[in-house]
Amino acid sequence: MSQKPILIFGYGNPSRADDALGPEYLSQLETERDEGTLPPVFDTLTDFQLQIEHALDLEARSLVLFVDASGTAQPPFEFNRLTARQDNSYTTHAMSPASVLAVFNQISNHTAPSAFLLSIAGYDFELGRPLSNRAEKNLEAALEFTRKLLNHAEPDTWQELADK
Repeated sequence: MSQKPILIFGYGNPSRADDALGPEYLSQLETERDEGTLPPVFDTLTDFQLQIEHALDLEARSLVLFVDASGTAQPPFEFNRLTARQDNSYTTHAMSPASVLAVFNQISNHTAPSAFLLSIAGYDFELGRPLSNRAEKNLEAALEFTRKLLNHAEPDTWQELADK
């Protein structure tokens, strides 16, 4: 199986209510891709949190989309361009997307690919609970937005959407 130019990395804990937004988002995208309703230009990756090793997954990508639940994002979601930046998360067990990009720049002979963060608004992060109804609505809005992204998969187009 060949590597696709776009990596979509959804992370979060599926056992913690709305923290499952990232993994659930990926599950739905994969289904649509497998059914042929989305262009097959992306690979997916999921984990509970970002770690230093994930910098290796960015190799040979033209675009990376990090997707996570957020207790502070404006509903239904926020979409922002990322800049490689070593921050305080660099020395913790869970890294920020910007720090993963910075690690990539340190270990690679290439500059990190264009990267964006899709923060889906969540409300309930309690252990053992399902996605809240409000988070499910935000998830659907994020998926609809992503369909547009994947049909116009160019860094400049994504930047224009981030600027809106």
